[in-house]
Amino acid sequence: MIIPVILSGGAGTRLWPLSRQAYPKQLLALTSEKTLIQQTADRARSIKGASPPLVVCNEAHRFLIAEQLRQINLEPMDINT
Repeated sequence: MIIPVILSGGAGTRLWPLSRQAYPKQLLALTSEKTLIQQTADRARSIKGASPPLVVCNEAHRFLIAEQLRQINLEPMDINT
């Protein structure tokens, strides 16, 4: 079985002022209507035979990421901090 692992971290400094420490770039919709984390989760979901993804993120972003995944109807295997 394939278990996709999405690493979602960063200090939110490279794309300042769009990206901030409390709201880094993975939570922003930069290239489409979906955020970067949503696009990544969609790609992971499209892998044939893969389980739901395991997301590793900063504790401060845990609930923001959970909400963004809920918006695309994706229940992750887990969100670890």
